Amino acid sequence: MSTGVLYVMSTVVSGLIKIGKTTTDRFDGRMYELEHNGYRNVTGLRRRFAIEVEDYDEKERMLDDIFSKARVPGSELFALDINLAIELLSSFEGRQIYPKSSTESKSKVFDDAAKNHQEHTDIQSIPESTYYLDRKRPPLHVEMVVDDDMLTIRAGQHVAANDSTSIDKGVRELRRSNVGTDGTVRADVRFSSPSQAAAFATGHSCNGWAQWKTADGQPINVFRTHQNSSSQSLH
Repeated sequence: MSTGVLYVMSTVVSGLIKIGKTTTDRFDGRMYELEHNGYRNVTGLRRRFAIEVEDYDEKERMLDDIFSKARVPGSELFALDINLAIELLSSFEGRQIYPKSSTESKSKVFDDAAKNHQEHTDIQSIPESTYYLDRKRPPLHVEMVVDDDMLTIRAGQHVAANDSTSIDKGVRELRRSNVGTDGTVRADVRFSSPSQAAAFATGHSCNGWAQWKTADGQPINVFRTHQNSSSQSLH
């Protein structure tokens, strides 16, 4: 019974992922090769999840069958939500190789992937349009464009100039890279969730599904396909 590693990687192209296999002893070398050289003219590959399983050849064929409609012909690339792939791989019996289980357990990876996949599905339900976040104190008016399942705050707008301690580290880094000292957005910025975009705009953690509103004042939560208490948290 052969044992090997199944892995999933993100790419520089949003919505395009790589699912592959390798032997356990070659995993680190394979990741280094792909992350530095790319794959089939696709760059920016980054390891996201890997698990050592028995019968890895058979399990890879099963993945190919499950995701066959999303596969780029003749390659290990798939036009697929990466969280769905991670969710499936993390459900296999086996030893988690990446992330190291000491830092992030397989059950947590599964839960996070399931939550993120649901978030991705919910984002697809938001109609393409412009949405608004307004605050009176301090005055704030920010627009978010939804186009082709992408959430974007355009350059030239003004967001909160200061951060609070509650803000997510990733959002803080986005603000440091893209917001001037006066709050001007220097370049178009894309986001993975409405809450991430709202935190970028306001400078503190908040529920973007409630904060972003339509032109007639409805929160975008009305479009969400799966509304529950988890929508109150920052994803």
